Amino acid sequence: MKRVTIAWAFVFLSGYGAAAQTAWLDQPLTGWNAPGSAVPKGTADAAGRADALKRCTLVPPTTTADRALEAAGWIPQPHLDRPLTSNDVEIVAGFSSLDASCAPTTFNLFVFVGGRYAGTLSPDLMAPRKDAVAGPVRFVNEGISAEFARYQPGDSDCCPTARVAVQYRIDRSGSGPSVVPVTVRTTRSY
Repeated sequence: MKRVTIAWAFVFLSGYGAAAQTAWLDQPLTGWNAPGSAVPKGTADAAGRADALKRCTLVPPTTTADRALEAAGWIPQPHLDRPLTSNDVEIVAGFSSLDASCAPTTFNLFVFVGGRYAGTLSPDLMAPRKDAVAGPVRFVNEGISAEFARYQPGDSDCCPTARVAVQYRIDRSGSGPSVVPVTVRTTRSY
């Protein structure tokens, strides 16, 4: 019993205990993006966004997607410092806040199609160096492919146990565009 308690405490304290954050990668994929929905509310207030822009020398909002995220309470930035656009699809990271070293505390990746919000690439907020954090994102065959790190307890920040790729399609048939997860597969195991 003592061993289980210690293991649980390690998992909880190291940030791996949030089963809801990673369960979506371990289960059959179900859509979480509803057509025609609004950008979810973020927690960054105007003062926090202004401070982050100045302190971290961030790129000011320039696109319709950037402005929509900012209006909803996010700090919009290119994912991994790289603008992600293809035809009329744009993917932007929305940070809830930035720490002292200007790294995001939590974030998500927001997809816009023709300037309209289409959903997120994760049903949950992500945190750097934690399980289920997004890495490279690519446009593939009219869809999107995103890689997610799979950390296990004991993994160092640099080196997750595995990486998985999630393929998404963009559904343009409903009352608004929607990003739909299609497949998830392990791409690398270490």
